[in-house]
Amino acid sequence: MSRRSVLEALSVYAECHPEEQAMVTRVRHLVMEREDCFQRACWPGHITASSWIFSHDLDHFLLTHHRKLGRWLQLGGHADGDGSPLRVALREAREESGMAEFDVLEPVREGERPSAVLTPADVDIHRIPARPGEPEHEHHDLRFVLIAAAGQPLVMSEESSDLAWFPVEQLETVGADESLLRLGRKALAMRAVRRGLAPPVQLGKIGN
Repeated sequence: MSRRSVLEALSVYAECHPEEQAMVTRVRHLVMEREDCFQRACWPGHITASSWIFSHDLDHFLLTHHRKLGRWLQLGGHADGDGSPLRVALREAREESGMAEFDVLEPVREGERPSAVLTPADVDIHRIPARPGEPEHEHHDLRFVLIAAAGQPLVMSEESSDLAWFPVEQLETVGADESLLRLGRKALAMRAVRRGLAPPVQLGKIGN
C-alpha cells in the first residue's frame, strides 16, 4: 500500500460514512501533505493502525489494557514507515496478542465488488498526551476487523497490564470510550454479515 492507496481507501470509506466526512478529510489532508505521515516523528500527528479482533467463533472480542494510558483498547500501534495500514494492524495484533493467524473481514457495500484496496472498518483521530521526550500529538488511526484462528494461546506484551477476551454482549459495559464503542458497533454489524444476517462481505485469509 502507498499514500495513494490509502487516499483511495479513505475515499471509499467517506462514501460509506458521510457523517464522518470532516474527520476523514483531516486524515486525507495529513496523507496528502506529509510524505512522512507513516513515521512517528511526523508532528503534530501521524498514521497508526489497529484492529478489532474476534475469536474464531465470533462470540468474543479481544482488548488490551494499555499500561501507560490505563484503559481498555483495541490492539494497534505505529506504522514506523510502513505504508500499509493493514499490514501494520496485523503486525501489532501479532506482537500484542501472541497469536499469529487471522482472517480479515472487509466491509463491502451491498451490490458492489470488493475494492482492490482494503477499506478500513473505522477511522479515528485521537489525541495522545505529552510525555518525556514526546509532545502531545494525534494518532490518525485506520482500523480493521480480524478473526483469530482457533487454538492460539494469548501472550501479553510489555505494553499491556492485561489482555482479555470479552463476550460480545459486554461491549457496552466494558468501560470503553466512545471511539472504541463506535468501532465495536461497526464490528458487530460486520459480524451479523458474516453470520448471514446481512448482505455478504469479502472474507480473505491473511497468513504469516
